[in-house]
Amino acid sequence: MSNLPGIVITGASGRMGQMLVRLVTASDKMKLVGCVERSGAPAVGKDIGEVIGMGSLGVTVTDDPLEAFAKAQAVIDFTTPAATVEFAALAAQARCVHVIGTTGMEKDHIAKLEPAARHAVIVRAGNMSLGVNLLVRMTQKIAAALDEDWDVEVVEAHHRMKVDAPSGTALMLGQAAADGRGVDLDQASVSGRDGITGARAKGTIGFSAIRGGDIVGEHDVIFAADGERVILRHVATDRAIFARGALRAALWGQGQKPGQYDMMDVLGL
Repeated sequence: MSNLPGIVITGASGRMGQMLVRLVTASDKMKLVGCVERSGAPAVGKDIGEVIGMGSLGVTVTDDPLEAFAKAQAVIDFTTPAATVEFAALAAQARCVHVIGTTGMEKDHIAKLEPAARHAVIVRAGNMSLGVNLLVRMTQKIAAALDEDWDVEVVEAHHRMKVDAPSGTALMLGQAAADGRGVDLDQASVSGRDGITGARAKGTIGFSAIRGGDIVGEHDVIFAADGERVILRHVATDRAIFARGALRAALWGQGQKPGQYDMMDVLGL
């Protein structure tokens, strides 16, 4: 057991954090060495196993991330953009692999990861499932094959509690379509249509977001031309697919050179 890579989970008492705790403790390829929560969170100072109903696991939740990271080889982070930026600097200081599944990150957040990536491995993805990353690659290839007579729409659906839109996965798909066409997504994207919008501008990439119930995640990429449509779809029914992808990334990152990577690198796509 002592030779297994140690994993720290941030936001450990949240929905994704709890799933990661369960998967790490069930794995024979890694071990749980730390759990981090924000200062003042009810779980701080308690055994994470007791918090999530697993019984004692011998890992106490802390609000001191650096102390936790110092004992680990990898940090798995599904929190908030501001917290992730802070964790990146601390993970780099501890020379931990930093696996980032946080969504809602904007360009300024991502730019702030670069100093950390000069010293440690960062694996960041808006979605860590194998199926979604295959969908991203297919979207890029189809966009490259079709001209601007084909309109592109990305439609995503998530549970009512999701706070950001479009989803990180939707943005990945939109970026893949833009890359395939050789255009700047910031210039081509259109989202949140409302009212009298006028005719669709040629070459744009549209985004639509649905929120409701307990939808785990559904993403459609629609290529629509006169008389025909090509529709690519991924449906997630279990959040464990994201957690399993994050654990795979944490293992893959061991021994890699410092830098920023994504799930395409992890999966060899």
